Amino acid sequence: MPKGKLKRDARAAAYRGDTDTIGRAWLAPVAIAVFSAALMLIVAAVEGLPLRDPDARYVGSPLALIGVIAGIFLVADLVPRSWRCSRQTGNSLPASFVGVFEERWWGRRGLIVIASLLAFYVTYISYRNLKSYLPFVTDANFDGELLSTERSIFFGNDPASMLHDLLGTGFTAEFLSAVYLAFLTFVPISLAVALVWSNRVKVGITYVSALSICWILGAMSYYVLPALGPVFADPQVFAALPETGVSRLQETLLEHRREVLADPLATNAVQSIAAFASLHTGVLFAAALVAHRSRSHGAVRYGLWAMLGLTMIATVYFGWHYIVDDFAGLFIGAFAVLGAERLTKRLSGAPTTERSLIPEALPGSSRAAP
Repeated sequence: MPKGKLKRDARAAAYRGDTDTIGRAWLAPVAIAVFSAALMLIVAAVEGLPLRDPDARYVGSPLALIGVIAGIFLVADLVPRSWRCSRQTGNSLPASFVGVFEERWWGRRGLIVIASLLAFYVTYISYRNLKSYLPFVTDANFDGELLSTERSIFFGNDPASMLHDLLGTGFTAEFLSAVYLAFLTFVPISLAVALVWSNRVKVGITYVSALSICWILGAMSYYVLPALGPVFADPQVFAALPETGVSRLQETLLEHRREVLADPLATNAVQSIAAFASLHTGVLFAAALVAHRSRSHGAVRYGLWAMLGLTMIATVYFGWHYIVDDFAGLFIGAFAVLGAERLTKRLSGAPTTERSLIPEALPGSSRAAP
């Protein structure tokens, strides 16, 4: 039998084996989505509030953005594999492309990826709507207490002002703005990497489940300790900062909040301002933990830890969050990863004492990282 065909058969068997070990783990993000949607629908019904697709006015739909990015990564996954397959087997590139697609994506693996992405989308929509409903469910606000507590800890100083003095307000503001806004594309790109580009579907499902848990726990935390954040509670502290992408985003979110509070039925906007806890911190911490525990490539692990640290600085620098919000985000991220691990392992039928997130690398392939 030709050597190329042997390698291709080995890869196909490895892909099937990796998918077979998943069991029913793919139900984890689906179950979280069902719970999140039910919670959203209950609050919407009780308060008489509409359901909104939060980013429809910008990208058409978050689902469309996720789909486009996943499609790009699918092509980036198939083209080099098809090229190698063509050289090994002597088949034409189109024939190799079809063959690689069938062995890697046609069937259970492809359905699992689609189900996971759809489940994540439902959870994300639920999170954004629950966040938007917050001012109608409660009029409580703890910004005064949080500001006072934070200033007392720092001997009467605002942590944000201290960062402005220490780091400056020129290039640093632009750099930290870019870091903070990178999160907007990080989530869909990381989903595509974890579920499409990676050979380790089991790790991808755990990652999607962890992010979904982050969203729903974050939404609940807003109701536990309602607050807007330092930049909205005391804007004078941030008046000296230059105009950046972050400042423009803050103005847009404040405008959307006013529209929603004026008449939630007359606008397609959602209310997206809430401080406790920081989900930028929670999601990035979850991503870094999954990468670390799954022994992903060093560049991925170190890059995620660096992005987490810079983002935590940015949340305080621009007044999105109090320091306690970032610590709460770290707790949510850690809890989400551990919860996702246990849930996916239980559904897959693996022993709960088994070391998490470290499947063997597939034969004849590199270990792609989530």
